Order: sequence, then structure tokens, then C-alpha cells
Amino acid sequence: MHEVSAIMAMAHRDLIKLLRDRTRLVADFAFPLIFIGVLGTTLQSGFGDVAGFDLLTFVFTGVLAQTLWQSAALGVISLIEDRENDFSQEIFVSPISRYSIIVGKVLGESLVALPQGIAIIVFGLVIGVQLSPLVLLALVPTIIVVTLFGGAFGVIVLSRLPNRRAATQIFPFIMLPQFFLAGIFNPIGNLEGPLEIASRIAPMRYAVDLMRNAYYGVHPDVIDVPLEAPATNLAIIGVLFVVFVAIGTALFVRAEQNR
Repeated sequence: MHEVSAIMAMAHRDLIKLLRDRTRLVADFAFPLIFIGVLGTTLQSGFGDVAGFDLLTFVFTGVLAQTLWQSAALGVISLIEDRENDFSQEIFVSPISRYSIIVGKVLGESLVALPQGIAIIVFGLVIGVQLSPLVLLALVPTIIVVTLFGGAFGVIVLSRLPNRRAATQIFPFIMLPQFFLAGIFNPIGNLEGPLEIASRIAPMRYAVDLMRNAYYGVHPDVIDVPLEAPATNLAIIGVLFVVFVAIGTALFVRAEQNR
């Protein structure tokens, strides 16, 4: 119970920080809605007949997964802020597991990403995306898995970065290629050679595909849209989550000890 209390305290701190940051709230909600509303509608009107399925829905599911995953990953940047103001040293000398601290941070950023997911789903309903009660029920656990996975990815990326400036410079180079390798806006079922290898290495691919598993799983007429079976995506995400948290925590703790 002591470790659970520590995890919840870390998560609660991150959620309160979000509610006080109005600029981040506006930015977090605006960009995914623009992607879906502008890009999704444009693709559907121009290429919907050629694709053979609803591209607005395709972009909606991709942007939903990408936004949640990226928000949780980028949110872990607060670990670096804590390091710069020496708060991280204070919490790392507390009598709780280092893993509890990192898991609390991941959980906190997952909670921070959830309002974005709700806003995107509401927007999807407004623009005509078919979201039945069964689909919404399937999306709930998927959203939780995707946000936790994104937070774990953020831990391993940020664990060895020295400051916030380095993080803001490196993260775009890590995130932007995954937008296309993960198939957020474009089908990637026919990639070949190096692009196929790069796509399978990109962690965001499995978050996006799992989201489409949840949505298209109740639409058997378009079941071919997801790339992998739900069990396959869950297994890969589970393994990567453990690896990211274990290695990321070890690297972050070592960096703190060397200060």
C-alpha cells in the first residue's frame, strides 16, 4: 500500500499541473482536431472511393492513438524539469521503489492524456464518425493501454537526455517519422524493404494498429484495415512496455546518481 500511495501521489501531481497549464490544454486539444477535421475530410473527399474504405474514420483512429501516445510520451519530459529544479533528487531519496516513481509518472501522464481522448471522440461524433456504444466500450481499455505504452516510451527516450532543450530538439526527430511509418494518415500494408523494417521497429505502429483493432473489430466488412491481430499487438506492446520501463528507470537512476 505504501508503494501504491506513492504511485498515486506522483500521478495526482501531474494531473494537477495539467489543469493549471491553460496553454498546454488549448494546444493539446487544437492540433488533433485540426488533423482530423481538415486532413481526414480532405482525404475522404479526394481519395475515399479509391481507398475502398472511409478515410475519415481511418484518420480518426490513427490520430486518436497518435495523440494519446505522443501526449503521454512527451509529458514524461517533466522528469527532466524535476531534475533541473532538483525535485527528482528529493523523490529518489524517499523510501519507495524507483520503479514506483517512474510508474507513477507514466500513470500521471496517461491520466493527463485522457481528456484529449475524450475531446477527440466527441469531435468524431460531431463530424459523423460512426461510434456505436459497442465501439466506445472497446475503445476505453485500448486508450488506457495506448497511453501507458506512450508514457513508457517517453521514459526510455528521456532517461539520458541532459535538459529540456535537448528533449525538445530530439523528440521531433523521433516522433515525426513515426507519423508515416505507423500509418496514421496513410495505409502501410504494402510497404517493402527498408520502409517495412522501419515501420515494424516504430513503437507507435502498434499503438495505432491496436486502436484500429478496437474500432474495426466491430465492423467485419472492413476488418482488413488493421495490420495485426489484437493479441499480437498486445503482446508486442506488453513486452516493449516492460523493456522501456525497466531500462529507462535504470538509466534515469544512474544519471541521477552521477550528478
